[in-house]
Amino acid sequence: MTAPGVNFAHLIAMSDEVGTFEHARFATPRLEHGYCTDDVARVVVVVAREGASSGPLRDLLSGSLRFLAQAQHPDGRCRNRRDYRGHWRGDWTAEDCWGRLLWGAGTAAARASDEADRHVALDVFEHGAQIRSPWTRATALAALGAFEVLRHEPSHRLARELLADALEVVSGPWVDVRWRWPEVRLTYANAVLAQARLEAAWALGREEHVELALAQLEWLLGVESTAAHLSVTPVGGRGPGESGPSFDQQPIEVAALADACASAWRLTGDQRWREGMEMAVGWFEGANDIGVPMYDKGTGGGYDGLTQNGPNLNQGAESTLALLATLQHARLLEGVAS
Repeated sequence: MTAPGVNFAHLIAMSDEVGTFEHARFATPRLEHGYCTDDVARVVVVVAREGASSGPLRDLLSGSLRFLAQAQHPDGRCRNRRDYRGHWRGDWTAEDCWGRLLWGAGTAAARASDEADRHVALDVFEHGAQIRSPWTRATALAALGAFEVLRHEPSHRLARELLADALEVVSGPWVDVRWRWPEVRLTYANAVLAQARLEAAWALGREEHVELALAQLEWLLGVESTAAHLSVTPVGGRGPGESGPSFDQQPIEVAALADACASAWRLTGDQRWREGMEMAVGWFEGANDIGVPMYDKGTGGGYDGLTQNGPNLNQGAESTLALLATLQHARLLEGVAS
């Protein structure tokens, strides 16, 4: 398949010397809403995948890693909110922002082209990997970062220990044989649970969990698709007996499926995961429940959600990064590593 090119113009326009603004009014950053660690960590993931050694993307990666380091408490917890003047808000926590911070730092530690960036990223990862989160999704997100570190440095003790602990957390039993999922309701970024289980099990040589993770991902892909396109879990979630299409659908859900399918395809080479990646790309191009593109071809920004009346035309950081991450995986389909 031929996918749109990965266009970082809007992401760069959403960023300044502090970080990447969380929200936009159409394509204009909403400065008053400030920044969040969740999104800056996502920036680190997608930009580190590019491997830029100079220019705006290299500067964006270095600045985003600096943001993550400043977000982090010495004990490993982090804060998620920063206002447009640069002041931090809220409590130290090990919620999703902690997990995404570790995913971003682990990815940059393994993939950043600049040695200084890799050192900063590994330091952030190692500080965060000293603690554990009581939240399942936060743990799953952190596991993705640990897997990246182990791919680069197979003997890394903290990454291996984090993966071992995460595997226990994300490997809860399925609700039943018809609802092959460890939660009674699908919520958000669901595929990260299957991806974390798969990657942790693969790294640790736990073959039984590899097979269960793949079965879990296959079930989720079936629930979140029709014969022709993705029809993903909406903001309100989805439980047994509920069928789509339902709205509002979020780009983060599509990107999580793309991430998980890309990982499964890299590890197994199975064609079904390639097809899942193609469906994720297709969702952004218009193969969705409304039949409309979910990005602005002029700016490179992703639209904030799919409603029953069409796209939410605001181009915030989360949706733009979901688009970019998915299109990076599309390059795998064309034989270009990402």
